[in-house]
Amino acid sequence: MGKGLRRQVPALVVAGLALLVALGGTVYAAGKINGRTIKVKSLPGNRLAPASVPGNRLKPGAIKGSQLAPGSITGIQIDASTLGQVPSAIHAETAESARDAETALNAANAENAKKVNGYEAGCKPSTRPFAGACWQIDASGTALNAPAAAASCAAQGGELPDALSLAAFSQTGATMATEEWTGDIPVVSSVDVYAVTTVANDGKVSSAISTATKKFRCVIPLVG
Repeated sequence: MGKGLRRQVPALVVAGLALLVALGGTVYAAGKINGRTIKVKSLPGNRLAPASVPGNRLKPGAIKGSQLAPGSITGIQIDASTLGQVPSAIHAETAESARDAETALNAANAENAKKVNGYEAGCKPSTRPFAGACWQIDASGTALNAPAAAASCAAQGGELPDALSLAAFSQTGATMATEEWTGDIPVVSSVDVYAVTTVANDGKVSSAISTATKKFRCVIPLVG
């Protein structure tokens, strides 16, 4: 038995060395493995450690949307600056531009509507619109004769109201003087003395000699 064992020792040594060399070669080969030595699709995803492959290692378009599990990528993980404009956003932007243009056009039209041939349209302070013109809210503080009252209104770009319009205005809640001059002249008696229609605060229409003094209010056109 002793001689047989001694004869087997060299063979065992050789076999052991061969085993060590083989194992060492395997380890060496494993240490030298890189991406090029791995066959395509030979590694399943569950063999990779999470986050071991960064996004910049993937070719553009390497992962299709159909290959992602629903909900696997959320908005937090997406860089919004890399996304293009979606079609609905384009339409929304167009609609917003249209609204802006319409607003600007309306503003321009509104501004143009305030002017007629360069004149502004609207009622000045202390007047209010009535019967298509601007009526002074209060009668004048000073009583004048009819010619002077008419001249005062003319200087303001207006005129004395006609009797029926003033009577209608008195029914709108306006504060009327006891009697106010109108622009109506019903009877002419002479060159310098004539009758002028007046309207009382109760809406009654009568006449008075033009030389009498009464309060009045002016009617000014909307365009001035």
